[in-house]
Amino acid sequence: MKRFDNKCVAILGGNAGIGLAAARMFAAEGARLAITGRNAETLRAVAEELSALCIRSDIGDLAQTQAALGEIGDSLGGIDVLFVNAGVGGFAMVPDVTPEFWDQIHTVNLRGAFFAIQKALPLMRNGGAIVITGSIGSTAAVPGNVAYAAAKAGLRAMARIVGKELLPRRIRVNMVSPGPTDTEIFKRDASPEEIQGMRELLSSVVPLGRMGTSEEVARAVLFLASTEASFINGVDLSVDGGCIELG
Repeated sequence: MKRFDNKCVAILGGNAGIGLAAARMFAAEGARLAITGRNAETLRAVAEELSALCIRSDIGDLAQTQAALGEIGDSLGGIDVLFVNAGVGGFAMVPDVTPEFWDQIHTVNLRGAFFAIQKALPLMRNGGAIVITGSIGSTAAVPGNVAYAAAKAGLRAMARIVGKELLPRRIRVNMVSPGPTDTEIFKRDASPEEIQGMRELLSSVVPLGRMGTSEEVARAVLFLASTEASFINGVDLSVDGGCIELG
């Protein structure tokens, strides 16, 4: 029997990177999948590849999130595993942070994530699992990362309280916080030379000497979502090649 046979898994932010890697692994483990994302073209390809319900939805837009969850509820009947992965990045030094930049980051990474979880709770089955993508940036003091770090730190605090409130329903709430990971986000609008330079720079700060992969982070997500982690609750698992503990 596969780990997620007869389980309904909803991935919010699953059309690329860590979310897509997790979707493929959940599908291989027997899950019935619902995936949201902002790229309609990619979602169509994922729907065909994984036989999944794929919905174009921006987690930063509460109305879109509610509509997507309604469709997920109608299709799957309920949710056993909720993986909240959608997020945006951006760097600005403290003097350069504008209210608009701050709100852009927090609307998705904190506000959007919280209300997505809130609206998904009526669909969550007792004894289920919620996994949230955090970041080691919430604890690492990286210049230029103040808005993103604050959002992810808020997400960590929120996750602990949500987990506490869900104890009567036996719904576990855990986080996975990636370190430098080779995903599409850091390659966007960059030349091959810039991408290689960024890889070398990021690899140099990782004790293991390289960036992580989406698949390595996704494996941690599946573990925390599975019954193998049935006695793990409220943790923030760093998947970072040792950055936090050994950096």
